[in-house]
Amino acid sequence: MYSRLTSFSVFGINAFEVEIETHLENAVPVFLMVGLPDSAVKESRERVSAAIKNSGYIFPNKKITVNLAPADIRKEGSAFDLPIAIGILSALGIIEASNLEKTVILGELALDGSLRPIHGTLPIALAAQKKGYKRIILPKANVGEAGLVAGISAIPVESLSQTVEFLTGATNIEPHVVDIKALFAIESHHATDLNDVKGQENVKRAMEVAAAGGHNIIMIGPPGSGKTMLAKRLPSILPPLTLGEALETTKIHSVAGLLPSGIALVTSRPFRAPHHTISDAALVGGGIGIVRAGEISLSHHGVLFLDELPEFARNVLEVLRQPLEDKRITISRTKMTVEFPANFMLICSMNPCPCGHFGNPNQQCTCTPPAIQKYMAKISGPLLDRIDIHCEVPTVKYQDLSSTRVGESSLTVRERVVKAREIQAERFSGRTGAAAVYKNADMSSKDIRTFCKLDEAGEGLVKIAMTKLGLSARAFDRILKVARTIADLEQSPNIAANHISEAIQYRSLDRQYWNA
Repeated sequence: MYSRLTSFSVFGINAFEVEIETHLENAVPVFLMVGLPDSAVKESRERVSAAIKNSGYIFPNKKITVNLAPADIRKEGSAFDLPIAIGILSALGIIEASNLEKTVILGELALDGSLRPIHGTLPIALAAQKKGYKRIILPKANVGEAGLVAGISAIPVESLSQTVEFLTGATNIEPHVVDIKALFAIESHHATDLNDVKGQENVKRAMEVAAAGGHNIIMIGPPGSGKTMLAKRLPSILPPLTLGEALETTKIHSVAGLLPSGIALVTSRPFRAPHHTISDAALVGGGIGIVRAGEISLSHHGVLFLDELPEFARNVLEVLRQPLEDKRITISRTKMTVEFPANFMLICSMNPCPCGHFGNPNQQCTCTPPAIQKYMAKISGPLLDRIDIHCEVPTVKYQDLSSTRVGESSLTVRERVVKAREIQAERFSGRTGAAAVYKNADMSSKDIRTFCKLDEAGEGLVKIAMTKLGLSARAFDRILKVARTIADLEQSPNIAANHISEAIQYRSLDRQYWNA
């Protein structure tokens, strides 16, 4: 007695096809599972056995062999419970083999035969649709994710018995349909607003430029100046996610098991703020055995906020250098290589010295020059070069704190940011795949030469800045990218001298504190 059906497993944030073969024979009763199953898959033997019995079916008193093909790739997770149970019942003749054609089955079984939610449904549904499968049977709690994929029917089931009844034609279950336009029509509400911050107009301007071009930004200022408060309001001025960005973001969070209950699609940009005690593996991804996405991938198309930057371990900060350039992270192990996307905005905050009051006119700094240099040296020059905008955050004046004047709202700033991003989208239109560019921060050296041409006055300003500040070639590229964004905010087709001047201002911290 033999049966064959299809399921899928997740590798990184993508999915691959798994063929589940079941063979029953009259021999000493034993349940064997082959095909490199991990411990969670091996444990499915007990769950499947109990679920079949508690669902009213007779568990075969035979030798059962289940093969998960291809046999050279490790299978992870508990989503194989339901397909293994269906395979056994199909081998017994309860379910016709023809009813399993072009069908993908997923689900974790409870001992009573009910189904529990699984991780990674969206990448599985996308992979199944590309492979030409017509329907996917999965737990009701996950059907919203699968319903996002056009061209494949998402069938929600709540138990093993209901799945069997559907496959035998005893009951009919309508496919779940998701209205994607309706999901995006709901305006995402931010609990915070930029006008909550008193004063700091120069910092707000720097954040607007950063949001418009997708630039990384670091804020340096004394304790209590509002650095964290400003950082938390950055997502409120970022443009809304596109459908493609939302699907990519949802895939990562789905595999990581971080989608909130009842949420099928991530429609707002992620904001991740890990503690400074985080390890390098937790930041970039990795782990023993199963490779998981790190904080930089969970921040994909969103914001990664590192508060008190010098408090992070040096080795943790240095691993950021490659993903900041490549917008992806490749994790290599002896037997596997996994790639995760990591196109995020990095926003950092830090004090100017250990006591926090260097340069503060209202309070005396108690740190010695060597102590300040040692503190600032925790941030390497190569990492600082990869941060486009450096911004000083001074202590807020009493006049600003007591003022009743309300500053610009996040919505007003966001409208300007969206217009600037539209200009950039038109500029880089027609480029897909590895060559795709979505914002000014993603421009390559070739793009910079094409879209960031300077007039004579602009070139003169850049030459002076490079000479006096001792900036690197990478910093030079950053200045041009930021100047292009400033021009886009003013809807100017050309980069003028004032745009270059403002962009240079955002690099003035390169040597100021290091030479203290």
